[in-house]
Amino acid sequence: MESKGRTFRRLLDEEPYLFTGGIYSPLDAQIAEQAGMKSIYLSGYSLAMLNGWPDMGLLTMTEVTKAASMVASAVNLPIIADADDGYGNALSTMRTVQEFVKTGVAGVHLEDQRFPKRCGHIAGKTIVSREEALGKYRAAIAERDGLDRDFVIIARTDAYGAVGGSMEEAIWRGRAYADAGVDLVWAELSNSEREPAIEFARAMKQSHPNLPLAFNYSSSFRWHKDPNPLTFRELGELGYRFIFITLFGAHAAMYSVWNFMQELVKNEEQAQWTLERQKVGHPTESHHVMARVSHFQELERRYIPGTDERLKGSDGFGEAKSH
Repeated sequence: MESKGRTFRRLLDEEPYLFTGGIYSPLDAQIAEQAGMKSIYLSGYSLAMLNGWPDMGLLTMTEVTKAASMVASAVNLPIIADADDGYGNALSTMRTVQEFVKTGVAGVHLEDQRFPKRCGHIAGKTIVSREEALGKYRAAIAERDGLDRDFVIIARTDAYGAVGGSMEEAIWRGRAYADAGVDLVWAELSNSEREPAIEFARAMKQSHPNLPLAFNYSSSFRWHKDPNPLTFRELGELGYRFIFITLFGAHAAMYSVWNFMQELVKNEEQAQWTLERQKVGHPTESHHVMARVSHFQELERRYIPGTDERLKGSDGFGEAKSH
């Protein structure tokens, strides 16, 4: 059976560009898979919010790998997970890679921020020295190579928007990280302007023409206000082969839950009636279907004696008690 890392690499080769929306739970991952996504992005910011925190280095590696393991167990798609700054120095990063390999995800991205890291679009971010960053990426690759050579390592540089940062520094680091052996390079940008994305891609293509790039199509950029926003196709042509909207699932969920909770406050039980009516015929209409209850009931029939009689003897999804 093909490893998830190998699947992800094959998709990068086959697709003109691979795109996805960020998720933060096994259920969201299953929805993305059923909706037709070809890969999954496990978003660190989304996972932090799910647990009641901002994306400012407050979750531990143990918490994130536990979530990654649960998501990987829920879907068949390759998952790229946010591994922050490796949760420490080069040795910490080695253990981070080791633990993420165990989860079953296809790969991770590691950034060159100084601990504690923060979202690339929260002011105040700083980066480690070139030497420290290169040591961490070399350590990550060495650990990966001893465990699973298909496991994907994406290097993210925050040099463009960091304190004292510049595009020149981002390009230098992108090239150096590529030389160190990472599989993809991602330069975290600051807004939707075309020029930085084009400049970085062209510079990387000059020195590393076959290296795939990653792009965060961040909701922080407010693309709908840009009169000429970059499209996925354009990004793919520039060399950005893996494109992800980091907080797509979280924004979609927050919007829906907020609206219906307000409806519940205003209209009490009628809000539930409205929600039910709107979902009639929708793939998510039944929570039992979404949870794959029938699949597990079939496993019960296969392996647990007396299942048929027990299912028929009670009311509920799958079997109805005869009255």
